[in-house]
Amino acid sequence: MIPIIKPVFGAEEEKTVLEIMKSGQITRGKWTLKFKESFSDYIGTTFCHTVCSGTAALYVALKALGVNTKKDTVIVPSISFMATIDAVILAGGTPVVVDVGEDYCMDPSQLEDAVKKYSPKVVIPVHLFGQTADMDKINQICKDRGVYVLEDAAQAHGAEYKGKKAGNLGDISTFSFYASKNVAMGEGGAILTNSIELDEKISNWIEFGDHPALNLRITEFQAGIGYWQLQKLDETNEKRRKIARLYNEEFKELPGLILPKEFEGRKHVYHIYALRHPQRDEIVEKLIQKGIGARVYYEYTLHQLRNTEHLDCSFGEKITKEIFAIPVHAALKNDEVSYIIETVKDVINNL
Repeated sequence: MIPIIKPVFGAEEEKTVLEIMKSGQITRGKWTLKFKESFSDYIGTTFCHTVCSGTAALYVALKALGVNTKKDTVIVPSISFMATIDAVILAGGTPVVVDVGEDYCMDPSQLEDAVKKYSPKVVIPVHLFGQTADMDKINQICKDRGVYVLEDAAQAHGAEYKGKKAGNLGDISTFSFYASKNVAMGEGGAILTNSIELDEKISNWIEFGDHPALNLRITEFQAGIGYWQLQKLDETNEKRRKIARLYNEEFKELPGLILPKEFEGRKHVYHIYALRHPQRDEIVEKLIQKGIGARVYYEYTLHQLRNTEHLDCSFGEKITKEIFAIPVHAALKNDEVSYIIETVKDVINNL
């Protein structure tokens, strides 16, 4: 089976893990600091805090932004991993779901309606599948109404919007370093900001100090692995982009198949290579039978998942019946890519 996900680790990660084991400094050491500084520099922000998961990062960011009660409304897109909405609920806020556009990210026109109607405290644009949301429009809508912008960049390590890195496009941002991510630690997360005030509030939630806090630290092992993953990120992202370009060229004539699109001014890093087809379930089943780790992303909209307030999310609901992914990770060999291409063509042409 060609896996949908396969992290690429090398000698640097192995050497660093052994070094950490021998040192006895397995938490809060030099690698945690090196990773934080390197990741902050890479994204272009002033402050970076590491935590144990992307979900924890979202939760802490929301608490730092003052989300505490049901009166604190947070707007999220219809299509994302469940952590995006669950973090809002866990923080004590009230999520409201708006639809996505053809880029699979938050629809700015519907966001504008929702901001006027619900007066939210926070908006969470999700940079889904490796491509940023339309941040100029989203930021302007939120700025006009005094609303915080929290980027969920869990799937967008190295993605860009008009030459600026995802994670440095709003007031605060969060990342995940789960095993499937373009920077993979196994588990882990980060919160980034340029605001001194927000930096202090983040610290209060993850360092025991002014008020009850949480121990959400990563280990030196995770940070050491993450440091080297970050050094290779541009190279591995380019491998993903090369495979995606090849897929797009080979699949462009297949009947009924909708390909991912890189929108103008954005750099897509293809955390997921997302396709759509009306006969999605049959295609996925046949690809798995032929040894290709195809998978559905996602079978739900967030308002359906958590039965929350929402605007008209008909496009998102349509997507959940059509969307699926095939392997696009940097560990793919040339013969595996060729096999995937020929198999996808064969399956779809013979539906």
